[in-house]
Amino acid sequence: MHDLVVVGAGPYGLSIAAHAAAAGLDVRVLGRPMASWRDHMPPGMFLKSEPWASSLSDPAGADTLAAYCAGRGLRAAHGEPLPIDTFTRYGLWFADRLPLPVEERTVTAVRPWADGFRVETGDGRPPLPAHNVALAAGVLPFASLPGALAGLPAGLAGHSSDHGDLARFAGMDVTVIGAGQAALETAALLAEAGARPTVVARADAVCWNTPPQPLRRGPAAALRAPHSGLGAGWSNWAWAQLPWAVRRLPAGTRARVAATALGPAGAWWLRERLEGVVPVRLGRRLLRAEALPGGGVGLDVAMRDGSGREVIRTGYVIAATGFVPDLRRLRLLDPALREQLRTVRGTRAPALSACFESSWPGLFFAGLLTAPVFGPAMRFVHGVTFTADRLTRGVRHRLGAASPRLPGQGAGRGADRAGRTRAAG
Repeated sequence: MHDLVVVGAGPYGLSIAAHAAAAGLDVRVLGRPMASWRDHMPPGMFLKSEPWASSLSDPAGADTLAAYCAGRGLRAAHGEPLPIDTFTRYGLWFADRLPLPVEERTVTAVRPWADGFRVETGDGRPPLPAHNVALAAGVLPFASLPGALAGLPAGLAGHSSDHGDLARFAGMDVTVIGAGQAALETAALLAEAGARPTVVARADAVCWNTPPQPLRRGPAAALRAPHSGLGAGWSNWAWAQLPWAVRRLPAGTRARVAATALGPAGAWWLRERLEGVVPVRLGRRLLRAEALPGGGVGLDVAMRDGSGREVIRTGYVIAATGFVPDLRRLRLLDPALREQLRTVRGTRAPALSACFESSWPGLFFAGLLTAPVFGPAMRFVHGVTFTADRLTRGVRHRLGAASPRLPGQGAGRGADRAGRTRAAG
């Protein structure tokens, strides 16, 4: 049996594989490298996070985004948006540098077996037996679509993550639901592709992030709003640097922080591409949607201020309405096993140990599903170092190879080490 099978080859899966291999574990990693970034994001998008906070993690801290860009004459500078395409190619480069191959196999089931698990794939090959499994499934299984759109034909509505190419909407009226970065950038790209987009949102105003402050500042400015991988400010610093401490908060507090911290907002560099270019209709709540006889969609919306209702007619609807961690959507996980997992109170996310292990021994989780335990850092690439380090220690402990050091100081040092590596890059 393998020590560990990693399911998923995005930033979290690749980083876990790097740490596990360096620890001497017999590890396999299954999945299409950087699949959601390669296949589900349209050309022209930019990374919202700062480049220095967006590196995948290897134990030596050598294979950073900055190192990749420097070797190719590319800029990865603070305060300058980085094209998603560059980040994607960096992830593929990172995958190629792993000391083990990434196997492009689609996992169809993870089932309990003997004293571990059986990982089944869709290629007809024998299942992989493993003592431990790390599920790093990314965000795509958790796409949240408003209930009002659920009954529409597939050709009339979809989630923003369904559209890797917006050029097909040229000449069409498209309504984008939402007021966060995904909605606003999708709308801007639609306009630039020749579509006629309109943004519709419940919010009463669009929130815009401010340009980042310089990395080098006076001590007073740095003390007032310290930099972190999740942005400036003490609360962001805490979520970025202290995920081990977030886990010690009451369950209800953790769930609220994961759901509300770093809420919907547009990147500062996007504002001039949207304002005055794309109509934005705020304070509107979607009640119902129906396919129109002559084609297109009719959206029945209510004004939040109680002033009435209106019908918006459009050719297509894109819901940029985020992702919700929910174990029920992880279809590849054996249903009987899934139903037995303990969850964080008030959520459908798994309850986890300090090393990302679920209540089912040997089953580990990474990424979005862990945000209600470790906080909002797990929604971003910035969380990969803490996750990969801790999770690998948990697997080693499960195998009896070593006892992980769990006090907060150890985890904090790991997070600080990631920050120093990225800042140095």
